[in-house]
Amino acid sequence: MTDRNRRLPAPALDGLLLDTNPYLSCDDCFDQIDTYVEQLLADPGHVDLPMQVHLKACGACAEEAEALMDLLTS
Repeated sequence: MTDRNRRLPAPALDGLLLDTNPYLSCDDCFDQIDTYVEQLLADPGHVDLPMQVHLKACGACAEEAEALMDLLTS
């Protein structure tokens, strides 16, 4: 049963409309996430645009990065 008049919450809609360029797949993100988090901890100003764009658009990968960050800083 679906309600055709139901609307997505604004944050969910914003996430679907994000520009994901430059593109990075979840597989590529997962392969690089440990290095990215280590570099970010060593230099909070570190910029990796594809990774940052991907993490902003992908909740699962962002959660993984946050968990790794927590693990390395605890």
